[in-house]
Amino acid sequence: MEIEGTMLTGRAFDPIEGRVVIKDGEITTVEEAATDSDAIVLPAFVNAHTHIGDSIAKEAGAGLSLDELVAPPDGLKHRLLRQASRDEKVDAMARSLQFMEQSGTGAFIEFREGGVEGVETLEDALEGLAIESVVLGRETVDAMHASDGFGASGARDGDFDAERNATRRADKLFGIHAGERDSADINPAMDLDPDFLVHMVHPEPLHYQRLDDEATPVVVCPRSNLVTGVGVPPIRELLDRTTVALGTDNVFLNSPSMFREMEFANKLADVSAREVLGMATWAGADIAGLNTGEIAEGKDARLLVLDGDSDNLAGAQDVVRAVVRRAGVDDVREVVLASE
Repeated sequence: MEIEGTMLTGRAFDPIEGRVVIKDGEITTVEEAATDSDAIVLPAFVNAHTHIGDSIAKEAGAGLSLDELVAPPDGLKHRLLRQASRDEKVDAMARSLQFMEQSGTGAFIEFREGGVEGVETLEDALEGLAIESVVLGRETVDAMHASDGFGASGARDGDFDAERNATRRADKLFGIHAGERDSADINPAMDLDPDFLVHMVHPEPLHYQRLDDEATPVVVCPRSNLVTGVGVPPIRELLDRTTVALGTDNVFLNSPSMFREMEFANKLADVSAREVLGMATWAGADIAGLNTGEIAEGKDARLLVLDGDSDNLAGAQDVVRAVVRRAGVDDVREVVLASE
């Protein structure tokens, strides 16, 4: 299989006219050549933080505080999840996953509520889809063993030492929310030596120093933070210290569109379009341990092809900036999620 057009290659997203050659699900050749194609080819997105189960109640809870919305065990989302039938949850999640796949997301990192049953429910929702999942079970060690790791709610909600130790012994991924409401739970979260932190809206000088020393990756979700009224993450300061990836967070608060998240992040923070595109692709792949997120030989062929001659993108002088700040699902020509 070959795809021609303007390719955004490597981690710097250098625009090169040419073609990508794919064999057995892998990028085997990236070559510069004259083409007649107006396509823009970039890595498929990696959404580094989702709660797909919330698909059962999009836009529920207007006006509620963060704790009222999502705090376990009786925040609105948890009550709604308990009330919904298994079939309702599977159907709602499947529709969100289909939207994600169609809008260019090739992989996602999910914090999956509901213990082992929650993990199995998501597996059912993924049936027949090519999007790659990295599922972090929650609530029990058994859920961790049934999934790709453990996704902790936050140090203010409990002591996660046992779960962290079990996840480490299983050699799986451990992520934890931190610094979303305030700074109080950041140090306890970092003391667990997580593989990554989520949110980090309220770091203080000590936490910046720890990031300098420990380089713990961070996933930011700026649209979600704005909706819940907790502030916005200091993306520039975090990027200066560690790997930062982008996530869309709860589906009932935000559309799981990486296009919208990229545009918002780029216009909100003092970060370049190239940095934001990296946050939406290779940074999440690095956190999850995926062999994707960039156009380079040897990488898995998970690619997004945009129509560079769409009414929205035609005439763009800076292709990377146009992708980040103005592209959307209507510009998607093809999503290539090749597998062996």
